[in-house]
Amino acid sequence: MDENTTDARPMQVRIADDLRSQINRGDLAPGEKLPTLAALATEHGVSEMVARRAVELLRQEGAIISRKGSGSFVREALTVRRHGLERYSRSVWGGKNPQPLLKAEGEKQGKAVGQESSTEQVPAPRFVSDRLPDVEEGDLVYARRRITKLDGVINQSADSYFSLGTGERSPAVVAGEGPGGHIARINAISPVIDIQEEITTRMPTGPEAARLQIPAGTPVFEVIRTYHCEDGPMDVTRFVIRGDMAAFDYRFPIPD
Repeated sequence: MDENTTDARPMQVRIADDLRSQINRGDLAPGEKLPTLAALATEHGVSEMVARRAVELLRQEGAIISRKGSGSFVREALTVRRHGLERYSRSVWGGKNPQPLLKAEGEKQGKAVGQESSTEQVPAPRFVSDRLPDVEEGDLVYARRRITKLDGVINQSADSYFSLGTGERSPAVVAGEGPGGHIARINAISPVIDIQEEITTRMPTGPEAARLQIPAGTPVFEVIRTYHCEDGPMDVTRFVIRGDMAAFDYRFPIPD
């Protein structure tokens, strides 16, 4: 910058911009520790409080993570591409070697996939009753709750809701048993015709951050997926996905 040009940015913003540029150039590599607050303060001629505010800006952006007692580090990318149409191919969950969707998608990209799941009866949330015609808000429904991991790191929660009537038609869908994952079990009850996904982004709630062990400053994708079957909408799933661990990739023909 020309010495006669005034930079009106606050010092914490200037320091954050400088660190961000170093990260983008690769001068600070993923996993590398940032300079200490004392070092940043000395380098830029500011107080440690200003340096702390600069680091906090980067943490809020999700560019870095902080570990208590260890310092701040450049966030490592653990992203898996989520191929919207391809991931639901019948050949994946209903072919000769049926696999759950995430397992097939993750392993194709060289990621080890793990899952913890449980099923319980709960009062239907509003977003479920809005999408399942045979369910009123507060009615008891089944909730199949899952936490999935990529290379040992929690990447998302996936809570599937379906009516007690649907559960009566298939003990397997309640137990979460059988090849091909949840979509294959719903399809066995009534063939899946259409899949609808509604995607938004936001910051996680406190309980979500705790459940997914999300580092501070990490946004999430919320995806509400509805399976539309021959018998009508039968299953609604809400995904909460770490924003730094997912990229949505859609390619599809243009409708007439």
